[in-house]
Amino acid sequence: MTDLFSKFDPLIQQRQALLDTGVEDPFNLVMERVLSPTVAVCNGRETILLGTYNYMGMTFDPDVIAAGKQALDDFGAGTTGSRVLNGTYAGHRLCEDALKEFYGMDHAMVFSTGYQANLGIISTIAGKGDYIVLDIDSHASIWDGCKMGDAEVVPFKHNDIEAMEKRLKRIPEGAGKLVVLEGVYSMLGDIAPLKEMIRIAKENGAMVLVDEAHSMGFIGPNGRGVAEEQGVLDQVDFVIGTFSKSVGTVGGFCVSNHPKFEILRLVCRPYVFTASLPPSVMHTAATSIRKLMHAGDKRAHLWENSRTLHKGLRDKGFQLGTSEPQSAIISVIMPDLERGAAMWEALLHEGLYVNLARPPATPAGMTLLRCSLCAEHSAEQVQAIIGMFERAGKSVGII
Repeated sequence: MTDLFSKFDPLIQQRQALLDTGVEDPFNLVMERVLSPTVAVCNGRETILLGTYNYMGMTFDPDVIAAGKQALDDFGAGTTGSRVLNGTYAGHRLCEDALKEFYGMDHAMVFSTGYQANLGIISTIAGKGDYIVLDIDSHASIWDGCKMGDAEVVPFKHNDIEAMEKRLKRIPEGAGKLVVLEGVYSMLGDIAPLKEMIRIAKENGAMVLVDEAHSMGFIGPNGRGVAEEQGVLDQVDFVIGTFSKSVGTVGGFCVSNHPKFEILRLVCRPYVFTASLPPSVMHTAATSIRKLMHAGDKRAHLWENSRTLHKGLRDKGFQLGTSEPQSAIISVIMPDLERGAAMWEALLHEGLYVNLARPPATPAGMTLLRCSLCAEHSAEQVQAIIGMFERAGKSVGII
């Protein structure tokens, strides 16, 4: 009998070789207690969190928690059904109304995860005979949505405007075209030149979907993302986002002004054939989204944290993923996986948690330490983080 796990043997061997060096497993950390958006207890010690997506620090907001507790009492633990059957509660409508107000759009559709939002929308609107033009560094959920819908996939070099235009012009006239972009790319923390790309997409008759998962809440005057920041939100056909980052809970969504959008509730398989989110999650999300509409001070502080950390790490001699801070993500490039894991462990011993990212999730085969800042990180914590990086970097020989 063929062992269906044989295809994973190279990865199994790589992982074992890494663990044989004595390093702690960087992909199996347990947070024993979470004390705040920025501090948790890991391995029995208080640890600064710099590897979560809790960009706006909403996970412990008192109003958000109170809304979830009340909904748990009022509606129970779950819906036990799909949105198109018994799974739409008052909270789901409240959340979709909050999203429509947040983005100033006519339609909003909530999914059980951000992954399902991309999977569902992309696979439903672009099918066999259609073409999807997308950035080569697109998130796995985008690629999986393309595969599920069976459209022709045409990738282009990361953030390369000219390459995108060339590929669009090669598509047969009259074919359905969808351009898929991300506001912030999560590995390096760099942003897309959406203004130019959307202009070219429209000139070539394509619809545009922008995933703003890593920019919602803090980029743009109202926190609507990179498309808003670059003044092109009104030209985007579909915005995809998630609740598991700035909103501080779990779930995904799509907002749109397309007049036929509501039909997706009947034809989008990852929406129709899965249980809806619990009411407690919906009420926490709706409360958080409405608070993010008035979070200008938090956005400004998060940007200050990003500028400070970027400059501090660069001045210490670390190689970063971007020449200037472009988002709340600061990626520190490691020489290889082994030294990246050693650096990750050294930081953990210092009392700092970051993400260790490796291929195939990372571009160009890079190993990264990905730092995700939070609006609740104090200026003192950011300075402490820079010191931790310096000590760990010297102990491992990275700097």
